[in-house]
Amino acid sequence: MPAFKTISDFDVAGKRVLVRSDLNVPMRDGRVTDATRIERSAETIKALAAKGARVVVLSHFGRPKGERVPEMSLKPVAEALAATLGQPVAFADDCIGDTAKAVVNALAPGQVAMLENLRYHKQEEKNDADFAKALAALGDIYVNDAFSAAHRAHASTEGLAHLLPSAAGLLMQAELEALGKALEKPEHPVVAIVGGAKVSTKLDLLGNLVSKVDVLVIGGGMANTFLFAQGIEVGSSLCEKDMADTAREILEKAKAANCEIILPSDVVVAGEFKEHAANAVVAANAVPADKMILDAGPAAAEALAAKLASCKTLVWNGPLGAFELKPFDAATNTVAQAAAKLTAEGKLLTVAGGGDTVGALANAGVADQFSYISTAGGAFLEWLEGKELPGVVALGK
Repeated sequence: MPAFKTISDFDVAGKRVLVRSDLNVPMRDGRVTDATRIERSAETIKALAAKGARVVVLSHFGRPKGERVPEMSLKPVAEALAATLGQPVAFADDCIGDTAKAVVNALAPGQVAMLENLRYHKQEEKNDADFAKALAALGDIYVNDAFSAAHRAHASTEGLAHLLPSAAGLLMQAELEALGKALEKPEHPVVAIVGGAKVSTKLDLLGNLVSKVDVLVIGGGMANTFLFAQGIEVGSSLCEKDMADTAREILEKAKAANCEIILPSDVVVAGEFKEHAANAVVAANAVPADKMILDAGPAAAEALAAKLASCKTLVWNGPLGAFELKPFDAATNTVAQAAAKLTAEGKLLTVAGGGDTVGALANAGVADQFSYISTAGGAFLEWLEGKELPGVVALGK
């Protein structure tokens, strides 16, 4: 991970500071229904405003594909941000040109403005140099606080960083520091839990992790494919049988890297995929032909909870079972609660994110008890896969 500057490295008083946030929030009937991203982004905006910056917030919303789609306007988001900040937020109905310039120029130190959806312009996603220059003309300093969009080389996430003095915002800084501690300079032993439905979607992730962690726990539908690859019948379970050779290759790579792979020793099976379906606990190698695996079993969950006690760092991506259907959330809940307890005791650094992970940990009641939970989906996964994130790399230049 490149070295990067933070907002404390700049004197921002009176300066126009462009803050790239990710305010792509859930909306219904023109109202924000979940303000989590707004609340997390507000910390950087508040800090800059308190230092006398003239703060200009940039964000995308949805996928308007270069068209002005009224339902994808950021105006309602600006209103929600104002409520979170406890101060007015001026709004410009374009993100470049005279309209944006007039709103920015009218700001006094400590005031905040938001510009309209970046993706109303096709040039944003193309990382167009002229569009990046038009954005840069509105600011003196650039702050990227959108880790969740850092895997995209867009004008506002990558191009701008080359045109203005640049820094990571507080949210970006927290994310990068947490991820660095988890995989780049972790305390060993390191355990990774990777769940989810398909091996095919997480090949790069598994391939990268076996060379970096001491223990790799495979759960969810992916575990079925690995069990099948070892000659174990998995009944009517979700299973990518065509990925068996790939699974065996990953097992061999792990062995060569001295990485212990853990698969469930027992599983919870049912005849149908639905809430409260009649179920039973069986050994992982004794799944009836007409049953499907919907969760890791209680013995597997307890063994994994005990394993965590001997580790120093946990990276978690994906649930261990069909957590959205009770009681098939039991294994995920058991392990998540054990991890939270160890975190509270200062014995385990816990970093989680991507896909259904945030929902699964919230369901387990521990969403605020891990060391760090990333709300970034694609960016978190690409980081786990060992890929360079253009928005982060640009901050280091």
